[in-house]
Parts: sequence; C-alpha cells; structure tokens
Amino acid sequence: MSQIIVITGASSGFGALTARALADSGNTVYAGMRATTGRNAPQVQAAADYSAEHGVDLRAIEMDVNSETSVDAAIAQIIADHGRIDVVIHNAGHMVSGPAEAFTPEQLAELYNVNVLSTQRVNRAALPHLRKAGKGLVLWVSSTSVKGGTPPYLSPYFAAKAGMDSLAVSYAAELARWGVETSIVVPGSFTSGTNHFAHAGRPTDTAVEAEYEAKYPGLIEQVAGKLAALAPEGAEASLVSEEIARIVALPAGQRPYRVHIDPANDGSERVSEVADEARREFLGRVGLADLLTIAQ
Repeated sequence: MSQIIVITGASSGFGALTARALADSGNTVYAGMRATTGRNAPQVQAAADYSAEHGVDLRAIEMDVNSETSVDAAIAQIIADHGRIDVVIHNAGHMVSGPAEAFTPEQLAELYNVNVLSTQRVNRAALPHLRKAGKGLVLWVSSTSVKGGTPPYLSPYFAAKAGMDSLAVSYAAELARWGVETSIVVPGSFTSGTNHFAHAGRPTDTAVEAEYEAKYPGLIEQVAGKLAALAPEGAEASLVSEEIARIVALPAGQRPYRVHIDPANDGSERVSEVADEARREFLGRVGLADLLTIAQ
C-alpha cells in the first residue's frame, strides 16, 4: 500500500537517493529541503523532473529543520494534503572536520542543532498524527561513528550523531505502546555519492587549527583517502537508500530495530549488537519487555 512519507535533508546525498527510491516503490514522498526558491531551486526542479519522467509521486517541500516554524508548516501542509503521515525519516545532517579544540562552543551548538535538535522539531510536529493513528514508522539515519572506529578530526560530528542515536533509542521505547515503530539505519563511511566530505565545515579558530596541522599534517586528507580505500568495489551510497526502501516496505512489526550498511567494517555492528542486547535484557529486568515490540 502506498505510504505518505516525509524525509528531511533530501536535497542531495542519502536523502535525495532515498526519496527517489521510496517514490519508485509507489509511495508519496515529500523531500524536505530548505531554500527551495533559492539555492536549492535546481534540486526542486530535479525532483519534479524525476517525478514526471518516472511517473512517481515525489514532491519537494520547504523544510528548514533549524526552524520550528518551517517544520511545523511543512508537516501541516502534508496533513492538509493527505490527512496523515505514515513514515518520518530523519536524514538531515551536517559534517565538520578539523581538530576538536579549534571549534568554538557556538560551532558545536550549531552542529548539534542540525543533527539532533532538528529531529525533535520534526517529531513534535509529526508524532501527534502518528500516535493518533496508532501506527507508523520513524526511521533514523545514524552513523557507524556512534559506536565504531572513530578517526580523529571528526569528533564534533561524531558527538552530534551519537546524541541523535541515543535519542532514537529512547524514542523507540516511548513510541512502542502507541504502535509507532522505530528503525535505526547505520551507514558507514561512504566517500562517494554524498556531499559529507565536500561540504564539511571547518573550525573558526584557525590559529589553533594551524598548531595542530604542524603535528598532524594532512591528517583529514589521509583519513578521507584511507576510508575510500577501505570501501569495497560497488560500495555506493545507493546501498543505503535501497535498504531504507526495503525497511519501509516491510509490514508493521517486522521492521528491524537497527541495520548497518558499513563497507569499511569499522566495528560498529559488533558494538551495537552488545549494546542492543543489553537494552533488551535490561528492559526485561525492569518489567518493560513489551516496549521491545510495537503494540498492535
């Protein structure tokens, strides 16, 4: 059955690929992005062209996840159009690279805003509709950096993604009795097909950055190069979008809680297995085992 889906950060990378994959599967997909009449106007046109050429229902919608007003307006528009939302996909995010000390606290707050607080804005706007319906799916695009190998010079981004992943884990239990399902998709380091490295922000304290460069010359380029070399042939970003489309298509109650797509095999899956097993065991010990599955 066709589902009404909203995905954040869908102007490029995983978001754009996922929006197209979900539309190809017969869903009505709202591709959230900011500046739809400005810098992202070409992406809006690209979505419209794709929809027309492939005979699918893919719609760009103005959604600046840093603005509560913008998020509320986007969700309200979708509800006005269809009376419901079936799937919410938290994909919006931003990466920075450089020595942690060289980033100001304000920069870290901005990064946390994009990667974590954005999900709270979307949830507060969308979840009342899913809870009222007693069904739905919230899918979070996390990162293997949360629990896997973590090379230096990416720590502010890693910390923000860890915050988002932790929020997802808590939401999973709190939404279970409402019949709203949670899936956490954990991509590894895809160095092609996304704009993460190309658009990564840099620290504002360039003096401190220069001091670190003297000790760690060319480190971020080394990391990017090694990550690319670790990826096996055929490790394209579309692996993530295809997996998300597969999960969304599964019947309610049969969707996986957490899935890894990690070409570099950085160890995240092994650590997550232990952490998720500990979560299951502890919820059972405190008499909340029912929160491990959705109410139906």
